[in-house]
Amino acid sequence: MNNQKQIWQEQYPHNIWLVGVRGRLDQSLTPQLNETLTNLLANGRYRLMLDFNGVTYINSGGLRCLIIAWRKAKTENGDVVLFGLDNRILEVFTMIGFDKIFRIVNTSLEAQAALA
Repeated sequence: MNNQKQIWQEQYPHNIWLVGVRGRLDQSLTPQLNETLTNLLANGRYRLMLDFNGVTYINSGGLRCLIIAWRKAKTENGDVVLFGLDNRILEVFTMIGFDKIFRIVNTSLEAQAALA
């Protein structure tokens, strides 16, 4: 992979945090995402939007990481909104019912509006 970061974060207005993910969300990348989300949540950042535009694959560990973060955010009246899922990733989320749990939108603007 090139030298671009695979996971990054950026603060938006209204205490909304963007977490971007690029690549395969598998056993090599999931621990880094888990650490990022855990740190944000531990520091009171409960309104998270995840940019999945660069995600090409997600395994059960990646899905578990997302649901743990979602549960924690919800207990603090926050939320985790996902955007930019490609059709294959969206199909996985739909098959396992995660489309009923997570708010899934198309763009970062829609994600911000959902969290504002």
